[in-house]
Amino acid sequence: MKLENNLDTNDIKGLVLRLAIPSMLAQFVNVLYSIVDRMYIGNVPEIGEKALAGVGICGPIVTLISSFAYLVGIGGAPLMSIALGRKDDKQAKKILANSFFLLTIVAIILSIIVYRIKDWLLIHFGASEGIFQYASDYLSIYLIGTIFALLSLGMNQFIICQGFAKVGMKTVLIGAVLNIVLDPVFIFVFHMGVKGAAFATILSQAVSCAYTLFFLFGKKVPIPITFGNYSLQTMAKIALVGLTPFLIIAFDNVIIIALNTEIARFGGSQTEILLTCTTIVQSFMLIITMPMGGITGGTQTILGFNYGARRPDRIMKALKYIVTLCLVFTGVMFLFAQTVPELFVRIFTNNELYVIQTVSIIKRYSLAVVPLAIQYTLIDGLTGMGLTTYSITLSMFRKILYLGGVFLLPTLFGIEYVFYTEPISDLIGTLVSVIVFWVVVRPKLTKLRNESNEERTR
Repeated sequence: MKLENNLDTNDIKGLVLRLAIPSMLAQFVNVLYSIVDRMYIGNVPEIGEKALAGVGICGPIVTLISSFAYLVGIGGAPLMSIALGRKDDKQAKKILANSFFLLTIVAIILSIIVYRIKDWLLIHFGASEGIFQYASDYLSIYLIGTIFALLSLGMNQFIICQGFAKVGMKTVLIGAVLNIVLDPVFIFVFHMGVKGAAFATILSQAVSCAYTLFFLFGKKVPIPITFGNYSLQTMAKIALVGLTPFLIIAFDNVIIIALNTEIARFGGSQTEILLTCTTIVQSFMLIITMPMGGITGGTQTILGFNYGARRPDRIMKALKYIVTLCLVFTGVMFLFAQTVPELFVRIFTNNELYVIQTVSIIKRYSLAVVPLAIQYTLIDGLTGMGLTTYSITLSMFRKILYLGGVFLLPTLFGIEYVFYTEPISDLIGTLVSVIVFWVVVRPKLTKLRNESNEERTR
């Protein structure tokens, strides 16, 4: 069986590029799921801005649901990579089977629970009377496709971790392109508004899910999905490793929810305008963070495999190339954010009041996206190697800084200053992560290299 990428013998630089670029493109395309919905919704005549604010309120809930895909997908994929690095195919097959079973059960239970409490969630997440109905319409339909969303996102990690980055990109690309085609049909041709956007999304996710499972059940992968050999212990281990990315993403949504509630609290007559602007800003930040997460997440399998194979020199080489890619990407996005962000904003609205306000927020919000590249590389790299205690602690430190700023800055200086919390937390969080990696984690890799050398000389 010919592998797309051989994690054991291929040159590290080539491996990083072949895994990172498709994963980055896949995540960039994945952003289109939310951005295309918001773009079309924002341009619906008469109700566009309010409908956009309503969908923005749904954003944290939808992402919170998606985080369960990463709980299992990014929880199981590094473990599978480590097992493959140790040449333990039996264990790798067991991890994949348990991951698929666990994710299916989680998706079913989650969709039922969230549907029963959706109105309560929307109200407490900042949906005012003027935008509640739009938020409720979108979320009610989206929840029907929860199982498709979670399986396509979560199981795609097991395609990538076996070296098939291009196939992983195709699974996302298929759904995103279909969503782009269906959105205007349902929203404008069938006059379904936000409901149409939700229908287009779940249909696209269903097709992406079908393609993902077809590949993983097929004969082209070294380790396909099988049934049986289920173990609560294995599932617990998967969830434990996946707890880091899950909490990172979940806490991201807590932050957005906190931001929305503070805007509702201090925004006064500007509340709905600021909520709409914040929705556009969050869409812009997704264009930065999700592709960068594609680079760092897609290359986790290199780090996990070589950690399992006890080859720290290859790990350090990979980290160097990964952080370089992320720095180049964030550098380009920083220049765009500080010079011509209105090009992005006008995709959603041509109302000058909204454009001026959103452009100003984007410039403040993106001040420290370049150092954020280092933070993403270290956090996802540590997760890929199974060193989740460090990754979750460092990630939570940065997010707690952000959360503190969300509550403190508006109280002291006014709501306009709340948008400086992002660059402040990005700068301090990255600095602390670099110190911890250099002082604590790097000696661990040195020790691993010495132990491996000793074993070879025996």
